[in-house]
Amino acid sequence: MDKNYQFFSKLNVNINKIINEPARLKIMTILYVVENAEFNYLLQETGLTKGNMSSHIAKLELANYVRVNKDYVNKIPRTIIGITPSGRYEYEIYRKCMLKLLKIVT
Repeated sequence: MDKNYQFFSKLNVNINKIINEPARLKIMTILYVVENAEFNYLLQETGLTKGNMSSHIAKLELANYVRVNKDYVNKIPRTIIGITPSGRYEYEIYRKCMLKLLKIVT
């Protein structure tokens, strides 16, 4: 068995696989700080395409980490994504796991 696998299996750290994906981690980090953001703002900040962003938002919404609200401003559609209490909690747990890992390996 690989030594690295043995080492990491003994860490007793359960990493959230939904948040751990790099694009979703960017989205969740932004929302953790600002709470709500327009879809276009998230596109600009993450560098994702509209299709990729939609896919990642759908996965986060399915996990109940974000909520999506659509409305109109001056007859122009607007999509607002917000972090849910569950998403905030899971992000904090994820952050603590990462800090724990960093302390162990550094």
